Amino acid sequence: MSDTVIKITNLVKEYKMYKSKKDRLFETILPGYEKHSTFKALDNLNLELRKGEVLGILGKNGAGKSTLLKMITGVATQTSGTIEINGKISSLLELGAAFNSDLTGYENIYQHGQVMGLTDEEIKSKEQEIIDFADIGEHLSQPVKTYSSGMFARLAFACAINVDPDILIVDEVLSVGDMAFQLKCFKKFEQFKEKGKTIIFVTHNVNDVLTNCNRAIILENGRKTFDGSVKDGVNRYKKIIVGINPDEEITETENKDEINDNDIKEKITLENAECWKDKFNQNPNMVDYGNKEAEVIDYGIFDLSGNPVNIFDNGDTIVFKSKVKFNEQVKDPIFTVTIKDFAGKDIAGTNSNIEKVLTGSYEKGDIAVAEFVQKVPVAPGKYTLSFSCTRYNVNGELEALNRKYDALLIEIITTKNTVGLVRLDSKITVTKLK
Repeated sequence: MSDTVIKITNLVKEYKMYKSKKDRLFETILPGYEKHSTFKALDNLNLELRKGEVLGILGKNGAGKSTLLKMITGVATQTSGTIEINGKISSLLELGAAFNSDLTGYENIYQHGQVMGLTDEEIKSKEQEIIDFADIGEHLSQPVKTYSSGMFARLAFACAINVDPDILIVDEVLSVGDMAFQLKCFKKFEQFKEKGKTIIFVTHNVNDVLTNCNRAIILENGRKTFDGSVKDGVNRYKKIIVGINPDEEITETENKDEINDNDIKEKITLENAECWKDKFNQNPNMVDYGNKEAEVIDYGIFDLSGNPVNIFDNGDTIVFKSKVKFNEQVKDPIFTVTIKDFAGKDIAGTNSNIEKVLTGSYEKGDIAVAEFVQKVPVAPGKYTLSFSCTRYNVNGELEALNRKYDALLIEIITTKNTVGLVRLDSKITVTKLK
């Protein structure tokens, strides 16, 4: 097809693995001496990308994502297979790889352009645009080796993205610099999309994939295991990262606004002997305190089918769960859950007292499971999740039996743009008045 810009056929990349430098040396100089094992970073991969597609590549660390990008950009050569490219590529892989630290920022603009195959006249036409985009002021006339990491990233990004390529390859670099510069980067990225450029986008932030891409693939152990819609790809990837078989059928509740508590309890059983928290991103710096008359011994986040989720959409109904063991007799305990941002601010939270739930009395040795079934309509981002068990004593004072503050690291995503901190699902009507 004439609109095909990248065609990859039966791509294989193998690396030789040696137990020692001696084995590597002997194999190099001695014919027939073999002491290596083989690691397949890419295994018989096929991919065709057309003009205007924005492809998101998902996969765990070591899946082969960066290796694939290096093959496409020519940084590394394939063991076998073919890669056909139709168009000029600009890659945002290793920012500043073409820079000379002894040259000034201004001189490096020209050096980078020459490496990209531009003439001096073409670089001159882009010069002011690059300078304005980098916005590093008088530092442009100083050697790059004197730059802070932020200034280096700004200039490198500006050079890489202002060459008007046909194909743009982005690997985890849209978060360089301060927030104002990040905004500038994303606006430039949007301009590329509007011009119908072909973009390959690799990130661990699935919200970026949902927001920016119109196609997704998943790599597992060097093989392509999914190629299709972004939403389906993200849903599959979310199961992979928590160790769930992605081919397992999940039955969703037909009407998520009408939740049957008994159905949920059948799917999320108290007798489950697995430790829930081991399925999630636990915070090594969790704050744990209280008088330990009760202890939060387990916690997690689940969908309505009982599957653990580290990442969830702010339009989905999910279940926060905590398991509490009582070490003393406690009457009317309060079970809580709180979402905080990374600065420690409370973003959202609730508890059984606020929701006017009567929790009853517990004896020493009893275990209770608290389930919070709800949507979490907060802005997409990364947060911490806290669980606790408290109570009011006979003097009306709140006692912390046990608090697990910032216990889990979570990510909230969205398929719908959100303005501010809260997602508003409005029903809008517009009436024209004569």
